[in-house]
Amino acid sequence: MKSIILCLFLTCLSSCRPKEPAKHRNISKVEIEHLIQDSLLNVRALEVEVSGTVSFATSNGSIGGNSLDIYGKENASLSYYLGHDTIKPNFRSLAITNKAGFALGIGSPALVFKISDSLKLVYKENHPKAFYDSIDFWNDQEGIAIGDPTEDCMSIIITRDGGETWNKLSCDDLPKSKEGEAAFAASDTNIAIVGNHTWVATGGKVSRILYSSDKGKTWQIFETPIVQGKETTGMYSVDFYDEKNGFAIGGDYTKPNATLANKVRTKDGGKTWQVVADGKRPGYRSCVQYVPNSNAKELVSIGFKGIDYSNNAGDTWKHLSDEGFYTIRFLNDSVAYAAGKGRVSKLTFRE
Repeated sequence: MKSIILCLFLTCLSSCRPKEPAKHRNISKVEIEHLIQDSLLNVRALEVEVSGTVSFATSNGSIGGNSLDIYGKENASLSYYLGHDTIKPNFRSLAITNKAGFALGIGSPALVFKISDSLKLVYKENHPKAFYDSIDFWNDQEGIAIGDPTEDCMSIIITRDGGETWNKLSCDDLPKSKEGEAAFAASDTNIAIVGNHTWVATGGKVSRILYSSDKGKTWQIFETPIVQGKETTGMYSVDFYDEKNGFAIGGDYTKPNATLANKVRTKDGGKTWQVVADGKRPGYRSCVQYVPNSNAKELVSIGFKGIDYSNNAGDTWKHLSDEGFYTIRFLNDSVAYAAGKGRVSKLTFRE
């Protein structure tokens, strides 16, 4: 079983977004097929590859993926536990390259596991304030993970050797964080990468964008108008369609129906942001993703209050389902996979 699941992390190419003309379509419904249901599951870490391979990591320290049975029916299963000593990792982040998979747990000690032909602990941080929120890769060799401040800047660790070693950036090389600024481990979408460009969404009492144009070597900070000021407010998720067009969503999970200033958009690579659909649905959402091949027009947001869709870059939204999830990743412009409390599911969007 272990070898089968390990293969899920190694057999696929990294996903990409081919640019094609916008289709000007209008999705009207979503069909949901539950691949795995278990009341003990809590899944916020999910990755989908171009081949259709789905991998996920759970809050109880296990990982899993999808497969086809002998009748061609798709299903999903848990695989094995990635414990370390007596610690059970709470996985909120997962990244897949062409060479390996990487699972990152929240809390202290922070643990990064490399999953290839064997399991290897490649990073451990014992700081009492350690709390990592998201992980992603620029390519097979270079990757980044971000977390809450342990000093006076966001925690950022970077690998340049395929995940074998990770080094934490000094606060001397990063923008200073403000009081109450952190990030949310809600959907593993605090980091957005397009080419060498990287955007990191912070949240809490202060919610800003950290930006790097050179794969984490240098950094800038950009302000946002999203709702902030409390520990539970700010950006929970950010996505970029290309180097210019980006979208972030969040709000306050303790007030999930509040719709003021919880959706923001940029058209200049994150330098400036504008509130959109202010006072209109959706309210709090934990994840937003651009639909592939949509010319930055189509978006899907997801959260424990349901699924919403926009075909005009976020100006207006249509509520598609009350089914609650934490995170979503697209396979193509019609099929996505979502995960949440108690389930991993396949979503098919139709006009």
